[in-house]
Order: sequence, then C-alpha cells, then structure tokens
Amino acid sequence: MAGIWLMAGLFALSAQAAQPLPVSVTDDMGNTVRLSRPAQRVISLSPHVTELIFAAGGGDKIVGTVSYSDYPAAAKEIPRIGDNRLLDMERIMAMKPDLLVIWMHGAFDKQLDLLRQSGVPFFFSEPQRLTQIPETLQKLGSLLGTETQAQQAAAEFKQQLQQLSAQYAGRPQVRTFYQVWHQPLYTLNGHHIVSDAIRLCGGENIFNKLTTAAPVVSTEAVLQENPEVIISAESANQRSNGMAQWKTLTTLLAVRNQNLVTINGDLMNRPGPRIIDGARAICEALEQARQHRQSNQKGTP
Repeated sequence: MAGIWLMAGLFALSAQAAQPLPVSVTDDMGNTVRLSRPAQRVISLSPHVTELIFAAGGGDKIVGTVSYSDYPAAAKEIPRIGDNRLLDMERIMAMKPDLLVIWMHGAFDKQLDLLRQSGVPFFFSEPQRLTQIPETLQKLGSLLGTETQAQQAAAEFKQQLQQLSAQYAGRPQVRTFYQVWHQPLYTLNGHHIVSDAIRLCGGENIFNKLTTAAPVVSTEAVLQENPEVIISAESANQRSNGMAQWKTLTTLLAVRNQNLVTINGDLMNRPGPRIIDGARAICEALEQARQHRQSNQKGTP
C-alpha cells in the first residue's frame, strides 16, 4: 500500500512540474507584464519586434505583424494586421492573441486605448541602449517559453558588443550627423539607441541635445554644426540619392574629407539584434574618418 501511495505522489509531482509556470517581466515603459503561462499566440506591432521575437526563438508563435516586417525571410509569410499608423483592430481580436508586443510612437496613441480595452497583455519594446537588446531577448524568451534560445542569442550579442567596445575605446572623437531621411531632413537625438552606437564608436551626435526623438533639422543647422562625418541610413525599400544635397557643399568638413557614408538603415533604425552589425558599420565609418583626418594633417604644410 505504501508503494501505491508513493507512486501516486510521484505522479502528482510530475503533473505539477509539467504545468506551465506564471511569467512576470518588466517592459521598456516600466510596466510589469504578467502571464499565467508562456504566450502561444503573439502579435508583433513593429518590424524590430518581429526580429527580436525570431531571435528569441518565438518566431513560430507570431500570428500577426505589421508592414515592413521582412526579416528574417520567414517573417514575410506572417499575416499583416496594419502598419505603424493604422491597425485592423477587428482582425487583431479575431486572431485571439495572448500577448501583444508593441513599439510606442506618436501615431500609436489613438489606438493604444483600444488595445488596453481588449484585455490582452502587452509588452512595450523601445530599447534606447545597446545593452538593452540582450535584456529584451531574455525577457521575450521568458514570455514565450523559449529561454534557452533567447539566452544564447543574448550571450552572442553581448560578446559582439564587448568586442566593439574594447576595439574602439578611447578613440579620438568624431562629430557625426546621422541622416534618417533627406526630404524632409530627419535625424535622431541623443536618447535614441543610434546615438548610443555612435558613442560606442567614439563619435558625437551633433544634434545630441535636441529634445525631440526624431527631429526635422535644416541644411543650415547642419552647416553650422559642420560635422566631420555624415551617415545616411537608407532602408532597402527606400533607396534614394540622399547624399546628393551635401556633395556640392564643399565648406562642410565631411565633404572636404570625403566622409559621406551610406549604411543599411534597417540595421540601425530597427533596434533589434542586427543593430550590432549597424553599429559595426558606424564604427568603421568613424575610423575611416580618423584616417582621413590624419592624412589631411600630414598633407598640410
């Protein structure tokens, strides 16, 4: 009889162990996100969020996403539920999500109340520092029940970040203008994660102190700041000649020193795992500017 009770106890313990455990994490807005069990049906409301979820091992749990969620390739097959301006709320609810992963931006305010009323838990993702990327990967791994893959992705990112930090620590500063778009002329302020990457590489964002996250600036303002490097970040689906306006302005130090650089905007403007590749491209551009600086100094009589 004792053996029967022992076996029954073991089966009970086994059943309890098999039950999914509640999950609790803090998002980038400081909110606590609680789930009774790891999410199985997730909606991603930003391209960078889609990349983060795939990297964290939860790509197969995404049931809906927004326009431009095109990386990795499997993301292109996920049904669309809108874009960064307008969401199809009826379709979102019909998908019966158990987690929404959201990017907060100005055009999103009107729809946030509707999402709150739905009762579906949501996690805000807006990393402002490179060190937050591995933290977000681990949090998403907890929310999705994919901790092992998320931890591996986080560890890989940390290693690459440490390597870049060590490589460019103490390098001479390079004043940098980061161009998001040229018509109108958009840039980013010092709180954006792109500025964190510029700092990592030994650079200074010339519009670091502006209060607006993605301000429109004038050509005259750029001329006044006279950056040593101009970096234009163009997405693959928005190829244009964004540097043309600068090439004729020979009073600019960046033009005189041939430091007009174009990089893949999807790497930098989406704060996901690939941003480490974008940061590396920025570091290489700034290092090239330092070399041009030395060459010009040597050539000065």
